[in-house]
Amino acid sequence: MALIYLSLGSNIERQRRINAALDALADCFGELTVSSVYESESVGFAGDSFYNLVVGINTEMPVGEVSKVLKAIEDENGRDRSAPKFGARTLDIDILTVDDLDAEIDGIKLPRDEVLKNAFVLLPLAEIAPDSNHPVTGQTYAHHWAAYNKNKQKLWPVTFIWREKDLTGSN
Repeated sequence: MALIYLSLGSNIERQRRINAALDALADCFGELTVSSVYESESVGFAGDSFYNLVVGINTEMPVGEVSKVLKAIEDENGRDRSAPKFGARTLDIDILTVDDLDAEIDGIKLPRDEVLKNAFVLLPLAEIAPDSNHPVTGQTYAHHWAAYNKNKQKLWPVTFIWREKDLTGSN
């Protein structure tokens, strides 16, 4: 059974798309570990702000199969794969880590570079897995968040309820 952390983001119909993604992930993988939801300015393009969070799942599925499931969830939520790499998204779900692997598996580079680069990934990951170690640096996500330049990207908690669970952050 592998522990996989996923990054979720949306800047089109954010509340609806994040709720739909969480529902689909829970239906497919069972119990989820879910971070608070944060709003952040778009990175790499001028556009509406995103809602972002990190979700932990446990699965015996191979990484390639998990990726296919995630793409199907994105597609069900109107993901336009012809859009520019940096642009508006109905839903974006990325595999961040799989256990403590530092490798390329099924065409997916693990851990994902964005883990340490983007506040909207690192903060929610540090929130739900503070004592877990980054597979490359060996340092905890809490350590990485404490050392992160908080002025680099703007990020703030938002009120968010999913299945009667309060996912409101306290940045």
